[in-house]
Amino acid sequence: MPKQEYSLAKNLKRLREKRGLSQDRLAKLADVANNTIIKIEQGENINPTLDTLKKVAKALKVSVDDLIK
Repeated sequence: MPKQEYSLAKNLKRLREKRGLSQDRLAKLADVANNTIIKIEQGENINPTLDTLKKVAKALKVSVDDLIK
């Protein structure tokens, strides 16, 4: 798995858990499919759309940069 995708998966899980959110709750807050969150965290979705990243970052109250680096 390339470093960038690994960082995204790791950061997403860390930020989600820091906020005390389940994958399902984050998906609802971000208005994306629960499966999308699961696949990003597991490194299966290595190329989420910018729109998805923006929604997830907003739900987590972080910038897209914070999410992907």
